[in-house]
Amino acid sequence: MKRREFITLLAGVAAGSARAEQPIPIVGFVHTGEAKPTADYVAAFSRGLKDAGYVEGQTVSIEYRWADGHLERIPALVLELVRRPVAVILTGGGDVPPLVAKGATATIPIVFVIGDDPVASGLVASLNRPGGNVTGATIIASELGPKRVEMTLELLPNVSVVAMLLNPNNPQSAIDRDITQEALRAKRKEVHVLHASNREEIDAAFTALSELKVGALLLIPDVLFQTSRTQIITLAARHSVPTIYYTSTYVASGGLVSYGASFAEMYRQMGGYVGKILKGAKPADLPVLQPSKFELVVNLKTAKTLGLNVPPSLLAQATEVIE
Repeated sequence: MKRREFITLLAGVAAGSARAEQPIPIVGFVHTGEAKPTADYVAAFSRGLKDAGYVEGQTVSIEYRWADGHLERIPALVLELVRRPVAVILTGGGDVPPLVAKGATATIPIVFVIGDDPVASGLVASLNRPGGNVTGATIIASELGPKRVEMTLELLPNVSVVAMLLNPNNPQSAIDRDITQEALRAKRKEVHVLHASNREEIDAAFTALSELKVGALLLIPDVLFQTSRTQIITLAARHSVPTIYYTSTYVASGGLVSYGASFAEMYRQMGGYVGKILKGAKPADLPVLQPSKFELVVNLKTAKTLGLNVPPSLLAQATEVIE
């Protein structure tokens, strides 16, 4: 073999070795909740990544961080990911994680899934042109409050007293409360607003429901309630309170009825966004997505336990009926 051919061969081997040893990108996933209750979201996110050409453990690595319902842990978890450093940060469970991440880095792309208005919170400049290093998906859940009231009164036409359960530490809850309360009062319903900022207060709220002789409960979206899903469903059954939820995961776990966008679908879409960013897309060029379809899910087994007959008109609108 001639010397030039030998050098060329060595160069090719070296280049191949360098490519083989090149580390796969790391994605940071930080959520205010717990791993088990959000397993469906993680699976959906992984599907979105796979559709974009990235398989966890093979072509992409994911670093998971869970706050287990403790918002005060978010800054430390985000800082861990920033120092790692990761290629992209995906956040879930409210607007606290993306706001903390935005304050921690102006260079690492941030992708969020929230139920609030990201423009009002300062996450992005606008939905169509996010600007900076942040984009994601939002439901803007407060707009769905009147629709849930409509569903509630269709299911329970004779109810006269309705309660809302909200977390007073969530600023968005005040907006949701006012819109939902206005819709209920327009129907001449007596309304009670109950507060819970921890699991002990959730217990106390359900005890108060019995004393107030409430005929229905509307759950206002909050990450605390997501992480306390089993507790809330159990209490609703124990106190025989028909409860209307904002996402289908509650109904799949034994809740009565829910109306809202599919969070799992949003996480799948954001898996695709993360894949695009890993391939070179900039968050500023990816508009914030909003759901175009909403789910009405009814659990007939739970309805029967509560002694409720779900009207055919409501079943006809349902996207899923659990029997």
